Amino acid sequence: MPTKMRLQRHGKKGRPFYHIVIADGRAPRDGRFIEKIGTYNPVAKPAEIDLEFAKAYDWYSKGADPTPTVKNILSDIGVLYYDHLMRGVKKGAFTKEVAEVRFNEWKEAKEAKAHSAVKAVELGEKEVNKKRLEAEVKANEARAEEIAKKRMKEMEAARKAAAGETAGEETEEVAEEAVVEEEAPVAEAPVAEAPVAEEPVVEAPVAEEPATEEPATEEPAEEKPAAE
Repeated sequence: MPTKMRLQRHGKKGRPFYHIVIADGRAPRDGRFIEKIGTYNPVAKPAEIDLEFAKAYDWYSKGADPTPTVKNILSDIGVLYYDHLMRGVKKGAFTKEVAEVRFNEWKEAKEAKAHSAVKAVELGEKEVNKKRLEAEVKANEARAEEIAKKRMKEMEAARKAAAGETAGEETEEVAEEAVVEEEAPVAEAPVAEAPVAEEPVVEAPVAEEPATEEPATEEPAEEKPAAE
C-alpha cells in the first residue's frame, strides 16, 4: 500500500489537536509513523496550521496519498498549487522563476485574505462582547432599579407601620383622657344635688292659701246698698 499523509489525534476530550504525519497505509491511525511534518489545531478560530512546506511537497510529489482532511490542508497552505506550477515547469510551459513569482503572488493574496478573515473574526468577537456587555449593563440597571423600588416599598411600609403605632398610642391616650373626663362628673354629681334635696322646706303652696280667700271677704261690702 502507498504511504499515507494523515492526522494523528492528540489533545483532550472535546478539544482535539492533531499531528500531521507520514505513515504506512497499513498502520493504525494513531500508531507508528515515519515522520511528523506539522500540526493542525481545529479548535482555534481560524484554524491553526503549522506545516513544513518543503517536506510536505517532497512527500506529495513522491506519491504519498493524503487523506481528505490533509488534502484540504495542503491546498490551503499552497502545496497543491505549487506542485501544479512545478509540473508546468517540467513540461516547459514557463520557467521556474515565473512559477516562483506566481506562487508568491498567490501566497500574498492568500495571506491578505486570511488576515482579513482574522480581522473579521476579531471584529465579530468584539461586537459580540460589546452586545453582551451592554446586555449585562441593562440587566444590572434593571436589577438595581428593582432593588431600589423594593427598598422604597419596605421603607414606606415601615413608615406607615410606625405612623400607625404612633396614631394608635395617641388614640389610646385620647380614649384614656375621655374616660377620665367622663368619670369625673359622675363622681361629683351627688355633691351638686345635695341642696336640691332641701327645697321642700320652703313650702311655697302654703303661702298662696290667703289669696284664694279674698273674694269671700268682699261679699258683705256689696250687700250694703240693699240695706238702705
